[in-house]
Amino acid sequence: MTPRELIGVAEVPGGPPLRLFRRGDDFMIVLERNELMSTRMHGSEVALGTMTCDRLAGVAAPHLLIGGYGMGFTLRAVLGRLGTHARVTVAELVPGIIAWARGPMATVTDGCLDDPRVTLTMGDVAEAIGRATAAYDAILLDVDNGPDGLTRPANDGIYSSAGLAAAKRALRPAGVLAVWSAAPDPAFGRQLERAGFKVETVKTRARENGKGPAHVIWFARKR
Repeated sequence: MTPRELIGVAEVPGGPPLRLFRRGDDFMIVLERNELMSTRMHGSEVALGTMTCDRLAGVAAPHLLIGGYGMGFTLRAVLGRLGTHARVTVAELVPGIIAWARGPMATVTDGCLDDPRVTLTMGDVAEAIGRATAAYDAILLDVDNGPDGLTRPANDGIYSSAGLAAAKRALRPAGVLAVWSAAPDPAFGRQLERAGFKVETVKTRARENGKGPAHVIWFARKR
């Protein structure tokens, strides 16, 4: 097997650093011993984008907030589904992630960050949500490993009752909060319902061919 090569290290505010590895044509972002994401298994990240857009059918010029960028699979999926009048704001906390996207992973990024529909903001997506009132038709969260996070303790606030209330305020009427998770979490689904959302839980696979580990996406529509 081809050995993996360390390409770079990115500091995470309030958490341990991320490491970017390359093995052949594949890239992996690793936190300590946990592989957070890779170019080999990105089917559920694509599903997060496409399935959210499916639930926005009929919205003429939607505005979406994506947090965070990761490897850009969700962003590219969204851009492939949305029309020219859509807007997508991407909130990314870790500058090194964007440096990798524009550097060693530029072929994977495929120019998506330079799409005229995209606005990139550097910072915590929770802050972007907290500043907004009825601003977004959808908020897509692929932050940490889902509600049971790994990267930094501060991420837990996004999935708390206060964080969900802020997301609800930031959504337009009938807007969608889409939350990706590496594992099922029935308690979080119930928490979304208590926050006043109509909740749909979808199971998906890590690979686009329907194989690989099972992941979960919650689609929570504002009532």
